[in-house]
Amino acid sequence: MTVSDDQATTLAPAVWPSIDEISPQEEGGPIARIGFSYQDEVAVGFLIEMLCSPSIWKVHCETHDDILLVRCVDDVCHAEFVQVKGGQPDQLWSVANLCFRKAGAVGSSIFEVSLARDKYIEPSRFRLVTHRPVVTALRVLTSPLGAPGREPESEAVTALLDAIGQYCPETKSAKGNDAQFWIDNCVWDVRNDHASIANANLLKLIELSAQEGQCLLPEQAQVLLGELRDWAKSAGEARWIPDRDKKIITRTAICDWWCRRTDEIRDGATAPGGGKLSTKLNEIGAGSETIALAVDIRRTYAALMRTTRYMAEDETSVLQQRVKSEMMLLRARYSAGHLDIDGAAFLSLCLERLNAMNEDRPAGEKDRSAFLQGCMYDITDRCLHRFARPVR
Repeated sequence: MTVSDDQATTLAPAVWPSIDEISPQEEGGPIARIGFSYQDEVAVGFLIEMLCSPSIWKVHCETHDDILLVRCVDDVCHAEFVQVKGGQPDQLWSVANLCFRKAGAVGSSIFEVSLARDKYIEPSRFRLVTHRPVVTALRVLTSPLGAPGREPESEAVTALLDAIGQYCPETKSAKGNDAQFWIDNCVWDVRNDHASIANANLLKLIELSAQEGQCLLPEQAQVLLGELRDWAKSAGEARWIPDRDKKIITRTAICDWWCRRTDEIRDGATAPGGGKLSTKLNEIGAGSETIALAVDIRRTYAALMRTTRYMAEDETSVLQQRVKSEMMLLRARYSAGHLDIDGAAFLSLCLERLNAMNEDRPAGEKDRSAFLQGCMYDITDRCLHRFARPVR
């Protein structure tokens, strides 16, 4: 939105609306989110940051921008509008890219769209997340707010202001703020590719658990990371009406989830074998015979794993990883609401998938159904899988 000072005064409402209350003007993201894995991984990074930092109170997914952060320090809360650009050409970002207007339409450039978010009661900040670095002219934005060299009168800021003005002259937000305001409150965040962000998120979870004395193993952290991805994806796919609360993830909710899940994993590691499995099957209403049989299959599997040369080490590892991968995929679909079934039906689906895996074995290879089921029940017993829907 590009307006003059007089227009800004005329258009200004008596009271600016809050980002938490007013519906987004567009909901294109929640409707069609194919290929948004990079953005979801970025959102997960902010969820982990919210776990670590009390200054982040809320993370919006696909509301007034790709991601929106509510940061509060000394009782002042800022709305940080985050645009995520993960699919750009293999080139450095330039001022021309930043200010490029689609079909020449005023207000359509990345810069103008970002500044136009400045129309709510909360003071605005801006962030651009890209996996490609920037040219020298934009490098000043990659420094933190308030860092040396970001002063309004600095040579780098003055030059950037002039360059933006050549492409998008006299651009202002609905609140009357201009390009100088945008530069003063914008951070350019280079996060490389999807795999790099995912690895960084995994390390952050492991480091956080170590700081709290939990010491998660990598496979345990991977499970929790998968749950965070499901959460971010579900929030992005939800519609503001009727599911506004699903789109806004609060620090209270994420901290409650973290404490509950790490406690479950820790308790699962110390509980007698089969104890957690029984609890997880009982919570979906599985009968006593089903629970007893599952515990026995898991016990037999554990005994086989202690038997030398029961199976070639490579074959064992491949099958175990296959089971974990298949269960994680099904769990992600279940958690995201793509499977409209209850816990008992989800257990049945998991068993059907394991049966299909067994049927796909090479001709002449002996039956592995008990091993595959035992592996699934074992990871369930270790709190790396479950059949009930997640509680958030």
